[in-house]
Amino acid sequence: MSYRSGREAFMHGVRTLLPLTPGVIPFGLVTGYMAVQMGMSPGTSIGMTLLFYSGSAQMVALQLLHTGALPVTIVVTALIINLRFIMYSASLAPYVHHLPRRWTWPMAYLLSDQSYALCVLKFASGELGRFAHHFYAGTAISMWLAWQLSVVAGIYLGASIPQSWSLGFAIPLSFLALLIPGLRSMASLGAALVGGVLAVLAINLPYNLGLVTASIGGVIAGLVIESLRKPRVHDASVSGAEGQAQ
Repeated sequence: MSYRSGREAFMHGVRTLLPLTPGVIPFGLVTGYMAVQMGMSPGTSIGMTLLFYSGSAQMVALQLLHTGALPVTIVVTALIINLRFIMYSASLAPYVHHLPRRWTWPMAYLLSDQSYALCVLKFASGELGRFAHHFYAGTAISMWLAWQLSVVAGIYLGASIPQSWSLGFAIPLSFLALLIPGLRSMASLGAALVGGVLAVLAINLPYNLGLVTASIGGVIAGLVIESLRKPRVHDASVSGAEGQAQ
């Protein structure tokens, strides 16, 4: 897709992200409600959300605060949970390294699972053209606003939300919506399967290490499958060349 302006790319990013917000809002409502239930003031809860911008890390940090864990334990745990963003950043870096800091620094802060999943394949294919970072900004800012507003709603309205709504069920559904379109090769399919199996087997690991284990295992599986497929393509091309020579 070729954009005529950065504004057009930005708005397309916003529209692309919007269908994913129903899966994010329940997570934010639960996070905001949980913060208030643990004794945090609305102002502190909102400040924490602005600082963290990571739902899973924020929820674990709230639980550790509630149990009286040491500050260093809370910080280290949050860092471990967010290790996946290092992998996200590394894969996006080749496409944004040329941008000035006024772009790269906000992009780093606004990075999320949803924005990454929507943008990484489009960045790699080059279909977004020279306005690719505007498309990213549209998805990232929309995601940030949806998260912040849903947490604020959870802080002030969480107690009035019936438990029968089962809000937590919408969270995994949103991630499935991101995963399925990305399964475009044997390598990505293998990575998803291995990562999913490891996530189930390692679910009881402390400090949410199961997620990190599954992420690393999935990446390794994808790389191994990709490396096994490449020689076959090379051999086929060599055989074809030899046949033409004969």
